Amino acid sequence: MAMAEPETRKRKMGDRREAPKATKWPTIKPKQNLHVTRLKDTDLFTVQDFFTSAESKAFIKVAESIGFAHQGSLGPTHGEAYRDNDRMSVNDPALADQIWQSGLSKLFSDVKIRGKFAVGLNPNIRFYRYKPGQRFGRHVDESVDLGGGKRSHYTLLIYLSGGSKPKAKNDPNNPKDSGSEPLVGGETVFYGSRNSIVAEVAPTEGMALLHIHGDKCMLHEARNVSKGIKYVFRSDVAFA
Repeated sequence: MAMAEPETRKRKMGDRREAPKATKWPTIKPKQNLHVTRLKDTDLFTVQDFFTSAESKAFIKVAESIGFAHQGSLGPTHGEAYRDNDRMSVNDPALADQIWQSGLSKLFSDVKIRGKFAVGLNPNIRFYRYKPGQRFGRHVDESVDLGGGKRSHYTLLIYLSGGSKPKAKNDPNNPKDSGSEPLVGGETVFYGSRNSIVAEVAPTEGMALLHIHGDKCMLHEARNVSKGIKYVFRSDVAFA
C-alpha cells in the first residue's frame, strides 16, 4: 500500500515553523538555456543549475536564520510514510512568482494536464533539512486544490546542497552548523512495479527535480543522509 505524505493529511501539525512575513529572500535571476534531463520516459525530469551556488547558499542562510522545526509522522501503521526531517514554511506568492518566472514557466509552456495549463507555483513554499540519520520513507505526493480553479499536478524540489565539493570551513557564507562535510546519501529514489527502481537522483546543489504527482505519482523516498546536511526547497506546480 502506498503511503501518503504526512503533511497532506488533514490533521493538526504542531511542529511546523512559519517564516516571518518580512523575510527578505534572495533575488533569483532569470535563467537562460536551461538543460532538462528526462528520466526513463517518465513524467520526471531534472534541471541542472536552476539555482546558482550563491542563490542556493543564500536560501539556506535565510532559512537557518528563521529556524527549522522537526517534522515527524505517525508512521506506516497509521497509513503515513516514515518521516524524520526538519521543516520551515512560508506562504509567499511573490517568491513563488519570482521563481516561476525565472525559468519554470518556459519549461512548462507546452505541458497540458486534463485540459489545463501550468500557471505558477503553489505559494506555500517549504524548506526541508535532513541531518545525518534522517530520511523520508516511501510515499506518494497528493494533488492539492489551491482554490480559484487551480490544482497542483507536479512536485518541485530544488536541492540547495549536494555534489562533491566540500564547503570551506572559514567560508563566511556557510550557514551555521552546516559543517564542511560534503553531502553523502539523501538520494531521491523512484519505484515502479514490483519495487523496481525507476530512477535514483543524487542531490546536487542548485538542481531542480520535477515529477508528476496525484493519482499518477510514483512511489518514492528520500534515502538516509550519511554525512553532511541536505537542504531542499519544495513547492508544487499549479495548473488551471
